[in-house]
Amino acid sequence: AGVAEYIRTAELVAFVHTEVAAEYEGRGVGSALARTALDEARAANLRVLATCPFFAGWIGRHPEYQDLLYQSRSKVSD
Repeated sequence: AGVAEYIRTAELVAFVHTEVAAEYEGRGVGSALARTALDEARAANLRVLATCPFFAGWIGRHPEYQDLLYQSRSKVSD
């Protein structure tokens, strides 16, 4: 019904693309993917980098998951 593509490292999981089949749109499949993936990231003590617009928007609407967001430790600026 849907897929969330990601890249996982020892410290981080980056969600890069989410797709739900047309016949399942509007049925909560994307939300179920996001919630399950983010709960798994939390259980594994991983930070989340949401480069996928769907994941970024979903986290933005669900503040209970915003603590998972990756914060760059780099002090480099332009």
